Amino acid sequence: MLKFGPVNSKTATVSFVSSLCIYGTIGWVLAYVNLPTEVVVVFRGLIGAAFILVVLFATKRRFDTTAVQANLGWLAAGGISLGLNWVFLFAAYRTTTVAVASLCNYMAPIMLIVIAPPLLGEPRSMKKAVCAVVAIIGMVLVSGVVEGGAEGVNAQGIALGLGAAVFATTLVLSNKKLGDIPVFEKSSVQLLFATAAALPFALVVGLAQPLQPDALTVGLVVLLGLLHTGVAYCLYFGGLGHLRAQTAAVLGYVEPAVSVLVSTTILHEPLSILGWIGAALIIGAAVASEIAD
Repeated sequence: MLKFGPVNSKTATVSFVSSLCIYGTIGWVLAYVNLPTEVVVVFRGLIGAAFILVVLFATKRRFDTTAVQANLGWLAAGGISLGLNWVFLFAAYRTTTVAVASLCNYMAPIMLIVIAPPLLGEPRSMKKAVCAVVAIIGMVLVSGVVEGGAEGVNAQGIALGLGAAVFATTLVLSNKKLGDIPVFEKSSVQLLFATAAALPFALVVGLAQPLQPDALTVGLVVLLGLLHTGVAYCLYFGGLGHLRAQTAAVLGYVEPAVSVLVSTTILHEPLSILGWIGAALIIGAAVASEIAD
C-alpha cells in the first residue's frame, strides 16, 4: 500500500478509509500520554516525517525537489493547517470527551460539502446540503446543550473541536490545489510544516512546566509518530488526491465513528441517548450524502 503505484478510485478509497480508522484510535492512545498535547504534536510530526523520508530513501527513490518547489505554497498552507488542526484537536481531547472532540472536528466534512462547489468547481448537490443540515442537528445533540450539558462536555472543548474542523477543512482544500507531486514528498513536507506550526505552542507550554515523560509515554509518542502519522498520512494523502473533496468529506466520518466506538467501549466515556442519536444522525447523513450521488 505504501508504494502507491497506479491508483484508481477503489484503491484510493481503501487507502483513505484505512488512514481514518487509524486516526480514530488517537484519542485512546493520547489518554495514556503524560505530556502536554502541543509537545506531543511536535514529536509526532518530526517522527512521522523522518519515518517517511527513511522509507523513501530505503526504497532508493529520489526526492522530487522540483515537484516540491512547484507546489510549495499549497504544501505550506496544508502543512500549517494540519499542525493547527492537531493542536486544537489534541487540546479538545484533553478538555472534553474523545467522542465529542472527534465529532466536533468532523464538522469539517460538512464545511467542505458547503464550500467545495464554489471553490473547486465541483457540482453542488441539494441532497448533500440537506445531509449537511441533518449533520449539524446531530452535532447539536452530541454537544449536550439540548440537555443542559452532559458529563465531560463543555463549551471550551466544543470550541476547540470546531476550531480543529476549520483547519481540517483548509487542509483538504489546500491538497486539492496541489499539482502533480509524489505522495512521500507530499506527506513529509506537509508534516514538517505542521511541526513548525505547532512548535511555538509547544515551546510556550514546555517552558511553563516541567516535562517528566515515563517509558509508556515515550513508547506511545513513538507509536503516534510512526503509525498514526508516518503510515497514516501516506495512506491519507495517497488516497485524498484521487477523491473528490465532497467524497472525501463523506468518507471522513469513518474517523469519528471509530472514535466514538473506542471512547465509549474502551475508555468508558459517557454519551447520552440524545448524544447517540446525534452521532447516528451525523454518520447517517454522511453515508446518505454519498449514496445521493
